[in-house]
Amino acid sequence: MTRHPVPINHCNACGAKVEYRVPPGDTHARAVCPACGHIQYQNPKVVVGSVPVWEDRILMCRRAIEPRHGKWTLPAGFMENNETAPEGAAREALEEANARIEVEQLYTLFSVPHISQVYVIFRARLLDLDFSPGAESLEVKLVREDEIPWDELAFASVRRTLAHFFEDRRTGMFLPRFGEIRPPER
Repeated sequence: MTRHPVPINHCNACGAKVEYRVPPGDTHARAVCPACGHIQYQNPKVVVGSVPVWEDRILMCRRAIEPRHGKWTLPAGFMENNETAPEGAAREALEEANARIEVEQLYTLFSVPHISQVYVIFRARLLDLDFSPGAESLEVKLVREDEIPWDELAFASVRRTLAHFFEDRRTGMFLPRFGEIRPPER
């Protein structure tokens, strides 16, 4: 049986107890309702965010929530239904840092299979200096490369994105990056 992040026990269409089996034409075990035939799929969550830039500094947030409470990150979070990835990145900057950004190009994409997530980070331009901590941030600040709290970063995706960003900024050539992150990296 395929390992599911959170087991599905009941059909979200009719409420009957589900069975895990491979539906016809599929290759993975799914939660299938024997009463109404509804198939429930579990797919990776998409995390969207940005590297908001103002001159030679970037906007960072110190987390007020778990996981990694008190650690530093870029503004990012789960993409919502009915929004594009760039819209989600702009929304997250507003929610976490009360920051208005102009989303530019896709910058990094990391698959994190052990937690079933995909991180999509965009380069962005901070539109003004009117920002402040949102409900999910203890503090927000603009930092230069030498001020990055490397030992206090919340996630490997943030660490890798920042490392690529500063490397690319030195060369003047920002290339889209992609990869995977596996444990025990943080």
